Amino acid sequence: MQVLCTLGDLDAAQARGVTIERDGLPLELFVVRREDEIFAYVDRCPHAGLPLAWVADQYLDASGEFLVCATHGARFDIASGECRGGPCGGRGLTPLPVRVEGDRVVLDE
Repeated sequence: MQVLCTLGDLDAAQARGVTIERDGLPLELFVVRREDEIFAYVDRCPHAGLPLAWVADQYLDASGEFLVCATHGARFDIASGECRGGPCGGRGLTPLPVRVEGDRVVLDE
């Protein structure tokens, strides 16, 4: 079990970047909270293969409605990771299974 963050680390509409080790290699991901739901995705735009955020923990657009790639402006649905606009060509983010245990968000592997 890998703890990614605590619920206190995430406001009701906030995301946080996290680095974990998987198979001996670092994996960049982010955790996003929308009200009482928690989602996690690999921090890589399917269009360019770059991290989504240029500034630490800045994964959401100004409205807080979509995840956004700072490089090309692609927008992704928070709950599904599906592309909702921009140059991602219908591809989506890679989801990671998470669950909440007490006040901790853990990778559900």
